[in-house]
Amino acid sequence: MMGTLSKSVILCAVVALGACTNPNSLGQGGGAGAGSGVSAIEPGSASDPTSPAYFQQTIGDRVLFLVDQSTLTDEGRAVLAAQAGWLNTNSDYVAIIEGHADEQGTREYNLALGARRSNAVREYLVSQGVAGNRLKTLSYGKERPIEICSAEACYSQNRRAVTIISAGLSS
Repeated sequence: MMGTLSKSVILCAVVALGACTNPNSLGQGGGAGAGSGVSAIEPGSASDPTSPAYFQQTIGDRVLFLVDQSTLTDEGRAVLAAQAGWLNTNSDYVAIIEGHADEQGTREYNLALGARRSNAVREYLVSQGVAGNRLKTLSYGKERPIEICSAEACYSQNRRAVTIISAGLSS
């Protein structure tokens, strides 16, 4: 009996949340230009092109590197060009660029590699017009993996630089 009740409550919650995600699902809200006066963009959300959430989810907050490399790939440069465009448009934000490495190698080697990766990203962003005083670099080496396993699939995700956005230009 309790199992059925729990399942019913979960099902109702899922249906209720699903209805909340699309204002047109119940015939409300209208399409673009409906004249409701309510913007479809919620400030600070991933749909707000001036928000850090938009930067992270739409622009992309990370670039990946090849084994023992700090040279940017073509894909990395494309992501960073988009990051630079966003940063140049949204000048009230600063960024910390985190350099990371996979678990192979010594702690010292990977800290230095992470530093080279974060510096490569910073240099590219500066070359695209982002003011250097808005960019700080940091290396975590192999200390903060996002994937943990001893396989290339995990290693490749950990060889990265991540651009973290925050408000407030510091001098």
